[in-house]
Amino acid sequence: MNMETPYAIEMLNITKRFPGIIANDNITLQLKKGEIHALLGENGAGKSTLMSVLFGLYQAEEGIIKKDGKEVKINNPNDANALGIGMVHQHFKLVQCFTVLDNIILGVETTKHGILQKDEARKKVLALSEKYGLSVNPDALIEDITVGMQQRTEILKMLYRDNEILIFDEPTAVLTPQEIDELMQIMKNLSAEGKSILFITHKLNEIMAVADRVTVLRRGKYIGTVNVKDTNQAELSRMMVGRDVQLKVEKKPANPGEVVLHVENMTVASRVHANNAVKNVSFDVRAGEIVCIAGIDGNGQTELVYGLSGLEPLVSGKIVIDGKDMSKASIRERSRLSSHIPEDRHKHGLVLDYPLEYNMVLQEYFQPDFTTPLGFLKKKEIRDYSLKLEEEYDVRSGQGPITISRAMSGGNQQKAIIAREIDKEHKLLIAVQPVRGLDVGAIEYIHSRLIAERDAGKAVLLVSLELEEVMNVSDRILVMYEGEIVGELDPAKTTSEELGLYMSGAKRDTKEA
Repeated sequence: MNMETPYAIEMLNITKRFPGIIANDNITLQLKKGEIHALLGENGAGKSTLMSVLFGLYQAEEGIIKKDGKEVKINNPNDANALGIGMVHQHFKLVQCFTVLDNIILGVETTKHGILQKDEARKKVLALSEKYGLSVNPDALIEDITVGMQQRTEILKMLYRDNEILIFDEPTAVLTPQEIDELMQIMKNLSAEGKSILFITHKLNEIMAVADRVTVLRRGKYIGTVNVKDTNQAELSRMMVGRDVQLKVEKKPANPGEVVLHVENMTVASRVHANNAVKNVSFDVRAGEIVCIAGIDGNGQTELVYGLSGLEPLVSGKIVIDGKDMSKASIRERSRLSSHIPEDRHKHGLVLDYPLEYNMVLQEYFQPDFTTPLGFLKKKEIRDYSLKLEEEYDVRSGQGPITISRAMSGGNQQKAIIAREIDKEHKLLIAVQPVRGLDVGAIEYIHSRLIAERDAGKAVLLVSLELEEVMNVSDRILVMYEGEIVGELDPAKTTSEELGLYMSGAKRDTKEA
């Protein structure tokens, strides 16, 4: 009986090796036509690698790929595109100085006598954006638009090429809660149109919300495939991490002490438009408390942190850290007193082409621990220090301290930055989206470290877009909207709904000093 295969894509017994690591160890994945199939696993479990094999970025050493029941060879992304396979990468592949439209048509341009024909392309892009609810401005430059709109550009790139199999690699890692809801709806619309979707994630609530089936990987091995309607978050996290995970943060009440960070009438200019991004903001953070800046992305949180860390000068106002005026201090002077887990780990967190061990000492390499009086690096001490942090923070990489940072998974890059920043001397820890792109096991660990920092008498300023994290981890919540602090809330006494109203600007404290 030769029934037509129900599978759009089959990856059978795929094995992919890198130096020092088997990233995919005999994995089989079957994607049905028209389904949303989630691929779940810890950081470094091999999810992105498996999808990169399907998209032709890597070649597997063993195993075969079938499309609609026929074996296919995918040597590069052009082969994948020809087979109707498209991919939105975790770190977007867009040309920053090109417009949205130029990025969408890049590589499949229509020309007439060597001249670009953009009118037809523009009509098609606008029609697609209308049909799938993907609102973009085709003429905006990528460098000027939000991360959410960049992602919509990537999705339109796939649809413009008439791709039938759509791979989303950690698509929500960089989105606001509102953008995540929109994306979930877009994915449902696409699957209703008959598109088959592979969705890499480690956010269990998203899988429960949109996926039909889920395949779980752990440390490069296949654990199993289950129907979403027959499972729950606790079971999935057990399959993924291999143990029960605390999904709720355990902590004692805070015991705040002296003011460590004092911000007074701080104003920071915007890089994008004429208005100031941060407008006359004042607040304090004390030793032994976690204060969270909550808000929808793009309301001045980024510029606030740039102002505090020295990446952007202040228009006016004052910053005092541990009693010292730091308003005009250099970045290095500030970093002697504070640690900073940055929002963009590639731009501000790591030197991607350095080995992991050098990234671990980026903030401290000039200290006597790591440099001789004549200015030579102490290589053994640097390596030993890197090994200690890798073990303590479970930073996984193929070749340990000598692994080039670019070759590590996004989640392990994040863990390396967190290890470096928490371990160095500081009075103040500024943590911007510290668990972005981390799995439940790692999130549980990082949150416990933030609370340990607080309990050790450090001042912690957390900037987060995730309502759950804001409500669970913080002792006080300051809500930013359009560059101003519009409310101060107690997480024990507020609700997610009330917090959402402040974040959207629908509500604000009238008791401003």
